[in-house]
Amino acid sequence: MRGRLGGTAARLRATVKAVPRWLRWAVLVAVVGAALLTAGTVASVTWVRGGADGRIFTAEDVPEAPVALVLGTKVYPDGTPSPFLAGRLEIARTLLNSGKVGAILVSGDNMNHDYNEPEAMRRWLTDRGVPADKVVLDHAGFDTYDSCARAKRIFGVDRATVVTQTFHLPRAVTVCRHLGVDANGVGDETARAYDRTWRISSSREHLAAVKAALDVLSGRDPAHLGRRETGVDDALLAG
Repeated sequence: MRGRLGGTAARLRATVKAVPRWLRWAVLVAVVGAALLTAGTVASVTWVRGGADGRIFTAEDVPEAPVALVLGTKVYPDGTPSPFLAGRLEIARTLLNSGKVGAILVSGDNMNHDYNEPEAMRRWLTDRGVPADKVVLDHAGFDTYDSCARAKRIFGVDRATVVTQTFHLPRAVTVCRHLGVDANGVGDETARAYDRTWRISSSREHLAAVKAALDVLSGRDPAHLGRRETGVDDALLAG
């Protein structure tokens, strides 16, 4: 028995030695990299969830705040907000009508003149009775980090209710809080009707949490800064 085991071990050693050294190193690096990525993902998701603990509410229960920060997402070529974006906008409209917020800051992508999320959001809201002077546009909210950073640094927002889908909300609230915005959140659930898109987007949140943690740790500037804008201040004074 001992002889057979010794022979097996010898054959295994010979097999390992036969593998090129570069390949052994590549496998080792891949294994270590996968372990680090897994650990980083778990830590990032834990950080995101902890940062939003006790800060996610329904539209009825959320504490009052000066501003609703609506994060942008897909707009169709004809300028119509996708159901995911429309769900967010409906929550913001409800918050304004109920007196939970005094203004709405719509933050999204306007990388070129053919694609304009903030303008589509403004139009959707005003078409449904929201006064135009209560809607403020941020055309450089290219991602969650940029939207939160610009809300604080460009628009002077210190306290806000963040509005997005529920799967995205913990990350958005946590990032805003770490960037100096005292944030609570209200999440949309109506877009669950689009089950496949909802599941895909939800699954991406794990890697998005890693990016969020790296963004906050780096303290990077948003893609576009600029001078201080008074749009939110003016909207709060209007009406």
